[in-house]
Amino acid sequence: MAFRIVTTFLLLSGLLTGTFASKNPHTPICSTKTFKSLGLEGIEIKKLDVTAKHNFSTSGRNATGGVGIIPDIPGVTTPTVDICLITLTYTHPGQHDLINTYIGLPLNSKDWNSRFLMHGGGAWYSGGPSSVLTPVLLGYASSSTDGGHGASASTADWGLTSRGKTNWPALRDFSSVALSEAAVLGKLATKLYFGTKAEYSYWHGCSTGGRQGHALAQEHPELFDGIVAGAPAISWDKFATAGLWGPFVTQLLDTQPPVCVVDAFTQAAIAECDGLDGVSDGIIAYPGQCHFEASSLVGQEVNCTDPSGTITITENMAELVSALWDGPHSTNGQSLWHGFHYDSSLAYMIGTTCTSIDNCTIVPFSVSEDWVSVFLARNPSFNIDGVTRQEYDNFFQQSIDEYASVIGTSNPDLSKMKKTGTKMLAWHGMADQLVPTNGTIEYYEQTRDIDADVADYYRLFLAPGVTHCGFGSGFDPAEKVFDTMRAWVENGTVPDRLEGVAVAVGNTSATRTGWLCPYPQVFTYIGGDVNSASSFACH
Repeated sequence: MAFRIVTTFLLLSGLLTGTFASKNPHTPICSTKTFKSLGLEGIEIKKLDVTAKHNFSTSGRNATGGVGIIPDIPGVTTPTVDICLITLTYTHPGQHDLINTYIGLPLNSKDWNSRFLMHGGGAWYSGGPSSVLTPVLLGYASSSTDGGHGASASTADWGLTSRGKTNWPALRDFSSVALSEAAVLGKLATKLYFGTKAEYSYWHGCSTGGRQGHALAQEHPELFDGIVAGAPAISWDKFATAGLWGPFVTQLLDTQPPVCVVDAFTQAAIAECDGLDGVSDGIIAYPGQCHFEASSLVGQEVNCTDPSGTITITENMAELVSALWDGPHSTNGQSLWHGFHYDSSLAYMIGTTCTSIDNCTIVPFSVSEDWVSVFLARNPSFNIDGVTRQEYDNFFQQSIDEYASVIGTSNPDLSKMKKTGTKMLAWHGMADQLVPTNGTIEYYEQTRDIDADVADYYRLFLAPGVTHCGFGSGFDPAEKVFDTMRAWVENGTVPDRLEGVAVAVGNTSATRTGWLCPYPQVFTYIGGDVNSASSFACH
């Protein structure tokens, strides 16, 4: 997912280094002396490293994860970059934290496009030194942060000060504090190095990076001119706890079906509801009109290859799948959070390892497993085995009560962003298998309730058939979304549609283009060639 975004960003965005080369005659010097004044009020600098790197490989070998990395592709020469690489290590006195901010600058001023760009992280990964490589390769100045913990650190290593005690400063660093500080430090370093500030500043992230983008929009919109936020893991306090709903229900029902069985439900739902939009293309474009009943498959046999064998679908299996489609509910039937759409792969929420067709063990979604064990139970050894309905309800409420204000990232009041003139473009695949799409829709509707004109500065695009942060059968906008944001910010071109690319119907070796619609408009087939963009409209 992260690699897809970066490679298409590199090859298709049209933002290569020379396109917007700086006219700044200033000759920068990549040395510690240049950045001696780099700092912020309220932090104590522990270490400053400044290194000039020539022909530095942007290969995945230099990567530690996250968006902003170019993978090794057989037969393709990995690009290199001349970069001034800065690592600033600091602490907040009295907080007992330690944060690394990484700043990358085009080594030569002629290669700088006079812009600043930050890439987001994923899961518990805030960012790292690799996150600045692709932006610099494209001519941007960039910065990133480890959020106060390294990529290899387990959540328990930094989430607790001791068993039973949350490390609140570390969680705040990860949530937003280190993020905004990295932006300020990166932009300051840019000015110190090039002698002038960036003309435009951008954020580009998905998943955790989408949540980070919303956090910046809500708290520090003045730091960016444009924010791209895909599949945002907002309402983290609910989303993260909801991720264990599937394993919890498997325990209640005493059923652990292999992935092939779960996939059979998904494929049956797609077959039932695919044509509701007038096109048979493997995409459920109108999930609200799909009323497929999982129970209709009870008694059917599924032939599996991994593990090998045949298994008959039971009522409990159907009830489990229905529970994931419906989303978590309390003991009194109250909805706690959103479920997944019918064409979302449920294997990510109730994945299994199997020794045989009838002997499988559930593998929980790791982010949610960490969240509940470290931040709710505050016991890294905790697992969900034996948890009662009431205890699950209690965990859900605890997460909201204790953490919504820290990491929820669900404040719909974007008046500060409106005032600064910042633009935000969010998008979400409707077949997302990790972050329920309806959570983003709910948030956007809340922003519209506060400001009926929110679309002037914040727009949401839904991508039918697209999975988490890209791919799937649907029209994937990852290749064009950043271009669209830049045009909005720099040219005033309001995004009334967003280009997406999908596999062509009837020819899997070809592609087709479609124009996604700003919510609440709906991507609608109006007749004609299903592989032609002109056959679809926004209604």
